[in-house]
Amino acid sequence: MDRRFYNKAFDALTLTELYDLMHLRQEVFIVEQNCPYQDADNMDQVSEHILAYDNDNKGLIACARIVPRILPDKKYVSIGRVISKGAHRGTGLGKKLMQYAIKVCKDLHPKEHIKISAQVYALGFYSNLGFVATGPEYLEDDIPHRAMILEV
Repeated sequence: MDRRFYNKAFDALTLTELYDLMHLRQEVFIVEQNCPYQDADNMDQVSEHILAYDNDNKGLIACARIVPRILPDKKYVSIGRVISKGAHRGTGLGKKLMQYAIKVCKDLHPKEHIKISAQVYALGFYSNLGFVATGPEYLEDDIPHRAMILEV
């Protein structure tokens, strides 16, 4: 697996790592996608965070989070807030990020199916990783999404 990837629980993140991941999420989801929404949703504190820095360990280039099945009505572990920095898109980084996140899910939550909320334009990307679309298309923060499940 790529040495740039590692994962940490929220309480193990350094202040710099936390700042870096919040900065990247705001850069992409709020500014780039022009979508004002509440990113700090109180799920980060219970999540495992995937981080990928550039080869010089100077800048965060990708991140994601794994949210455990903690609520009584929650049926799946989920991977969300999946981002790669604009300059690194199309390089295979996103695929490596998701492969790493899936591996971490399986290590931390064996035998639990994984759910994602995929932006519709990325359905093919996630399908190639084994996720299967389920249910109807829906709007999340005014962006078309579809639920997808990876059975383990």
